[in-house]
Order: sequence, then structure tokens, then C-alpha cells
Amino acid sequence: MKLNRRRFLSISAACMLATPARAQIHRWQGRALGAEVDITLHAPAEIAEPALDRARGSLDAVMAQFDLFDPASTVSRLNRTGHLDAPDVMFRRLMQACTQVHAATGGLFDPTVQPLWRALAEGQPPEAARALIDWSRVRHSAASVTLGEGQALTFNGIAQGFATDLVAEALRQLRLSGQDEVIARLSDVVLAAPDIDVDVFRKQIEVIGPLDPPMAILVAPDDRALRISAGLAGARPRIGRTNASTPAVQALAKRYGVLLVDISAIGAVDGTHHNRFASLVQLMPEGGDRLAEARAQVGAFILDPVSATLVALSR
Repeated sequence: MKLNRRRFLSISAACMLATPARAQIHRWQGRALGAEVDITLHAPAEIAEPALDRARGSLDAVMAQFDLFDPASTVSRLNRTGHLDAPDVMFRRLMQACTQVHAATGGLFDPTVQPLWRALAEGQPPEAARALIDWSRVRHSAASVTLGEGQALTFNGIAQGFATDLVAEALRQLRLSGQDEVIARLSDVVLAAPDIDVDVFRKQIEVIGPLDPPMAILVAPDDRALRISAGLAGARPRIGRTNASTPAVQALAKRYGVLLVDISAIGAVDGTHHNRFASLVQLMPEGGDRLAEARAQVGAFILDPVSATLVALSR
């Protein structure tokens, strides 16, 4: 199955390279923001269930603000009345992000497109709805949000990205709340092509600390989807597009005790070069044991798909 971030949000603290006997599988599936959501944790029940509850709680908070399919959500109420007093901090942050992305794309990204989507879905003539698309007519501040007459918002093109940070943030919060034993017993945490700001990730990993086995991060410096994401974020690099061959990156991988794996040698699944990790499953029958043994290492490596081995990039 082809994975598509806009249609399928996968939040996983499981490792495709792990031996299945090390932990139980705990999974939650549902829908959020018009997309399918799959949260999978590999850990004992007493560890996985609280972590899963925390991740779901974070997701519920996002949905309460931005879910168009929930008439009680903040964005649904705003769309009905055209005005919102005292918006939540999360709502204000997303509004500010929308303004930045709208400017960075020259207006191509515009959350006021919702009336057009609705007209097309209902088979109505699109001309009147198209005339309502204009982010500059939206007034927002810490005190209120006001839409132009007839306007409505959809955040599905940006709010879904909130879910990609849930695993790292959930782990960070567990550490901050003093639940070190939960962190210590979580096994096989993997971030596959994570769309996370490099500086934000550094702060998170400093709080989380080393894991056993080490946290694995699958990267590809030619990931086109993350290149676009970095540009929209104001040229802020994403951890999933890290160049593992850089000596400074190799040193940081060892310092933070993570297993950084460049998987760009795997053939790209599509033109975005973003979903290579899905092809790792094909390596498991022949190379699963060798890859599992490599999970205890820290530092920067490149995955050789022919031999199904990790080749060290630093000594």
C-alpha cells in the first residue's frame, strides 16, 4: 500500500528492524481531520497504554480545535458565525503559521478555500465560492478571529502535520513529568523521515535522553517533501532530511545516543522520495536478523539494501 501523509497519518513508536519477541504490540486506529490515523506502540501493556492515552489525548486536543467533521470544534463554530473571541493558544499558533505559509507560497496555500471545496462537493457552481478565497480578509489576533463575509476555513492542509510530532512530544512530556521508568522501558522507537525542526528535535532529545535500544532515525537528504516543508517553515531544516555523511552530524548522533540511518540507497517509492521506509519491509525476510542486531549501535550509518546491513559513516 502506498502511504500518503495527506491521507494516512501514522504515528509509530515501533521499529521495523526490531525482533518481535521484545515487546507486545498495542495499536489504536481511527480518523482525525479527514484522515486515517494509526498509532502503534511496542512495549509492555503497563507502559504502552499510558503512552497511547497521552498520544490520543494530544490528538483529541488538535481535533477539538481544527476538525471540520465535528460541529462543536473551534473551526466549525468559527465557520458558522464568522467570529471567534479569545482563541486558544494552539489555534492562534496555527493561524500565524497559515499567514507565514500563505506568504511563502505566494498565496497558493489559502485556508479560505473551504467554500470552494464545499461547492465542488455539493455539485454547485464554483464561481461565487472561488471569489471568497482571500486570506488577507481574515483578521486574527490574541483577542479574536474574524472572517470576511461568506468565508470559511479549512486547516486540513496544515493541521494534519501536528500529528507528526506526537511521538517525540509524548516521550518528552513523559520525561518532564517524572515518568523516567516509562521512558526506560519503551523499546524500539523509530522516527521515519520525521518532519520535525532540527533545533526542536535537539531540545526534545536532550530531555528524553538515551533509550535502550537507541532511538533510530531514518533519513534521506534528497527527501523532496521535507525540502518543501523546510522552505515553508522559513528555511528551517527538518531532521528527516539530515545529511548523515557530515562529520558534525555524525558527532551529534553519538553525543545524543541515537542511531541515524541514511536510507537514500533504497529506491524511491514516488517522486517525493519521502516514503522509502515503506520499502524496508521487503528487506526483512533476508536481512531482518542482521538489521535487528544493528539496533544496539549509535552513530551515523548508511543502509546497504543489497546486503541488508548498516555501514558506519563515522569511526
